[in-house]
Amino acid sequence: MNEILTHVDSGVTTLTINRVEKKNSLTTAMYAALAQGIAQAAQDNSQRVLVIQGHETVFSAGNDVADFLNQPPTGTDAPVFHFLQGIATFPKPLLAAVCGPAVGVGTTMLLHCDLVYAGDNAAFSMPFVNLGLCPEAASSLLVPRLMGHQRAAEALLLGEPFMAEAALEVGLVNRVLPPTEANAYAQQQARKLAAKPLSSLIETKRLLKGAQTPAVLERMQEEGEIFRRMLTEPAAKEAFGAFLQKRKPDFSKL
Repeated sequence: MNEILTHVDSGVTTLTINRVEKKNSLTTAMYAALAQGIAQAAQDNSQRVLVIQGHETVFSAGNDVADFLNQPPTGTDAPVFHFLQGIATFPKPLLAAVCGPAVGVGTTMLLHCDLVYAGDNAAFSMPFVNLGLCPEAASSLLVPRLMGHQRAAEALLLGEPFMAEAALEVGLVNRVLPPTEANAYAQQQARKLAAKPLSSLIETKRLLKGAQTPAVLERMQEEGEIFRRMLTEPAAKEAFGAFLQKRKPDFSKL
């Protein structure tokens, strides 16, 4: 089964995360497919808008832990970093439809989207500290800018889920809808955008981003270096071991 579905219609490219039986957890191969789809959509002027979506019950549970431990990102050429750089620099409108759990990268990727539509069952979380890791995808820069320091600290230090209405309040999502309507609504908005002049869309997005992109890429690189180091340290090993053994991690000596 193809775990990343690509569909192009009327200038809209849709990448669908299609691994529902594993809660749409992302493998190295899936990151590579996403990165490839993003690069193609960026380069092809007939593809004017990009939508990333999951299932009405789950957007993404984040990294597939077993795959992640078997193939950890060891450098900036890893597929996950190609994916993150791709969404951070995507020059055209980028939309997401999010229902159900959006864990880790399932939330941080949304920081790089222009429009996000959530089902009322959406649950966002960034539990990096709970895994003995640090933020990624420039979330340590973008979350405080979006939410303010205190709310960002709550999201990134505690790593607890927050629901769709809270995400709407802080500006992470544009609208909350019934889960059965979120993907269709994102497609509707994408088609509106695809009917507009591509040059105007690109220049408006570039101006909206302003000087942010270089800072985002710099922070993404800094986070990536720390993240890769922390993966090899005792706290992460304890966290992932506990996850696989279905027990509570013990950080009391770490």
